[in-house]
Amino acid sequence: MININYRDGRPIYEQVKEGICRLITSGAIKENEKLPSVRELASSLAINPNTIQRAYKELEAEGYIYSAAGKGSFAAPLEETTSVKRNELLAALDKTLAELYDFGISQDEIINHIKEASK
Repeated sequence: MININYRDGRPIYEQVKEGICRLITSGAIKENEKLPSVRELASSLAINPNTIQRAYKELEAEGYIYSAAGKGSFAAPLEETTSVKRNELLAALDKTLAELYDFGISQDEIINHIKEASK
């Protein structure tokens, strides 16, 4: 399910993109499964179809979905995409951890925070 938060500072297409990405990576949308059409999703979320189109275009550029002419958009196989994204996220985590250590936050405090966040 995709939730749109109109109070969120991020553009709606980014929220849609994030929601679809989360559904794909979590397995809620299976590999090669057809996504709702742009019109269907726009109607169900009560937003402009151009917003959905932009989210789909970016998801395709990032390798999360693919389009088949006349058939629609589908969830892409994620082995390679997931590996690249995983490495990007770990690099971002490394940077964040270095900054946290620079601010004097202890390893135990960071570990406790991670444990709390993963509940």
